[in-house]
Amino acid sequence: MREPDGLLAVGGDLSPQRLLNAYRHGIFPWYSRGQPILWWSPDPRMVFDVGNFRLPSRFARSLRKSTWTLRADTCFREVIQACAHSPRSGQGNGTWIVPEMLDAYGELHRLGHAHSIEVFDGSRLVGGIYGVAVGRMFCGESMFSAEPGGSKVALAGLAALLKGWEWPLIDAQLENAHLVSLGGRLLPRSEFLNLLAPLQAAQGRTGPWTGAFGDRPASEFSNL
Repeated sequence: MREPDGLLAVGGDLSPQRLLNAYRHGIFPWYSRGQPILWWSPDPRMVFDVGNFRLPSRFARSLRKSTWTLRADTCFREVIQACAHSPRSGQGNGTWIVPEMLDAYGELHRLGHAHSIEVFDGSRLVGGIYGVAVGRMFCGESMFSAEPGGSKVALAGLAALLKGWEWPLIDAQLENAHLVSLGGRLLPRSEFLNLLAPLQAAQGRTGPWTGAFGDRPASEFSNL
């Protein structure tokens, strides 16, 4: 549909098989409590080119003295719960990360397909991002900050990891001002789907990313 933009289907379920099949075709679920499951494929589509990802210069300079640490897949449930409870512009007190979504993505994580990048201040979780990997495409779902800049650092860590693996894109789904400020750009849906097709069919990385990512100081990303 053109209005609302990208609404494709209603119903179905959130089984791992259906979710993975949806992401492989550029489709994702997004709905609120009390609604049926709604499936979307918006036009245009927001993406990040990981090779060109850049943090705002003032924020990047502030990271040089940061004592934060980044890890991957050590507290996926806590990240998605924090995303669910983060206020969003225009969302009021509701959230699209309803309990069924928490359980569905938790199962995808258990199966090695959903991942999180986490930002810690000591032992305290201060930021994070999570999403789903299909082949060599990472489909970002949501991110949060418990301290200013927490989500920016998480996104920078994700972009650096994927760049090292030669995964070229992060799917950011829908445009918003925050993503644009971090370098997100819009692609026509047809172009996005053409890029997605070979990436989702390529050999990916199933299983935890904890060891591959390691413990990385936030200051490492001050040069992005």
